[in-house]
Formats: sequence, structure tokens, C-alpha cells
Amino acid sequence: MNSELDSMAINLANWDERAPAHAASPGYAVERFLADPGFLSQVIRFDVPRLGDLAGVRGIHLQCHIGTDTVSLARLGARMTGLDFSPAAIREARRLAAATSSDVGFVESDVYSALEVVPAGEFDLVFTGVGALCWLPDIRRWAEVVESLLRPGGRLFLREGHPMMWAMDERITDRLELAFPYFEVPEPLVWDDADTYVPTDVQLAHSVTHSWNHGIGEIITTLLDRGLTLTQFVEHDSVPWEAFPGRMEQTTLDEWRLADRPERLAHSYTLQAVKPSWAGS
Repeated sequence: MNSELDSMAINLANWDERAPAHAASPGYAVERFLADPGFLSQVIRFDVPRLGDLAGVRGIHLQCHIGTDTVSLARLGARMTGLDFSPAAIREARRLAAATSSDVGFVESDVYSALEVVPAGEFDLVFTGVGALCWLPDIRRWAEVVESLLRPGGRLFLREGHPMMWAMDERITDRLELAFPYFEVPEPLVWDDADTYVPTDVQLAHSVTHSWNHGIGEIITTLLDRGLTLTQFVEHDSVPWEAFPGRMEQTTLDEWRLADRPERLAHSYTLQAVKPSWAGS
């Protein structure tokens, strides 16, 4: 087994364990999805003005986890498919879709193998949400998959944690310190943490994870190299979770930002890019 497959197996064990804990946590608000047919996930609510009209749009959500963002996009009118490498996450996502009578399909695959389980060139929208890209070792291969999935004229919609924020050490509480790579490097960052990022009493037995950072320039350049046209890039001073515990304040949009001079740090970003309408013609 090569190092990339080792990392994938390690991360899969972690996410298979996280999935049921997240589905039961108030952090993912599954009960609110069941109670309110109009409820949208926190991540999707933030970007509704940028998503635009999704009525009839055929979309795929890469690294969909337990499907709350996927179902939210469907509630905005899109015809969605969710894709994730964790069978436990796919089970939870299918339960959510069934319980909410959402016409959403879910398929099990890692991102790099997506074209083995879904058709190429048939999606109007490829969506990727917060906290996804850091689990991929090679951003160039990701961009190849995105471009291949999109139909001519289709768009990528990406909301992610900013690589500058990912490079900060959240454990240091008296200052902001760049402690981890900003640019993509071959070797993963190795973490060992039995907790997760939403409220739960579960302590993870498979607590080790491997992750990678990808610089903004690397992400944009790989998309441009695949022929996509960048149509929006917005940096935000907030993220959907308390990334620096004890040092952040909650905003009116249920986001979190540094309580002390948040303008110092780009916390997250929204990026959109379009595949040219003539592509493949």
C-alpha cells in the first residue's frame, strides 16, 4: 500500500466513526431538517445570495458527508447527487434524504474515482463545501475531476476554509502564528484528536487523520489550467465553526470570526468558476 492509500484508509476509519456522531449532534441540525421543510444548513444559508437560482440545475456535491448541504441545495431547487468516500456517511445521508422526502441520490466513492460512479460532462453544478479540500493530497487531480464532471457552461461553486487560516496553529492562544504549510506539500500533516468539531460526547477510537493544505494560487491556477474561467472570488472574515476556540465571536449569520481585529485574517472564501460553453465542441 502506498502512502496516499495509507492516508485514505486512516481518514476513512475516522470519518466512518464521525458520521453517526455528527448525525446525532445538534451541530448538524438533523432534527431541524425533519421539522422544517424549508430549513437550510448553515453553510448553504451563508451563500444563498451567491448561489443564485438553482431551479432544475443538475448538481453534484463532492465530499458530501452526511448530506445536510446536499439536501439544502435540493431544497433550493437543484437535482442533486451527493458523493462521499465513507459508507457510514452515505448511510446517514440516505436516511436524511428519506426522512425529509428529498429526491437526492448518494453514491460512495472518493473524489479522484468519481468518474467511475457518475457520468462525465453532465452536471450544471459541482459544489464543494467547507472543510473538504484539506483531505485531498493533490489539488491538480481534484481540478481534473471537477472539469470532467461539468457540462459546457456548467460551474464550480466552492466555499472553503482559507489556506492562511489552515496554516495557523489554533492551539496557540495569545497570538496568531503561522505554524503549518500554506502551500501543498507531499507529506500530510498528521493529527491525533479524539474530539470532533461539533458538540458530541463521542470520543473517536480512530483519532488519527492526515490532511494537506492548498494555497489560493494553487487552487485557482489548477482550475485555469483545466480551462475554467474564474467568475467570483470572495474572501470572508468568518467561518461556520469556532476555528480558534475561546478567541472568536459569533456573527449574525451564525458564523464565527476572531473577536480581536478579525480583519487581520482571511477566514474562508467563496470561489466560482465556469467551464466554457464551447468546451468539447
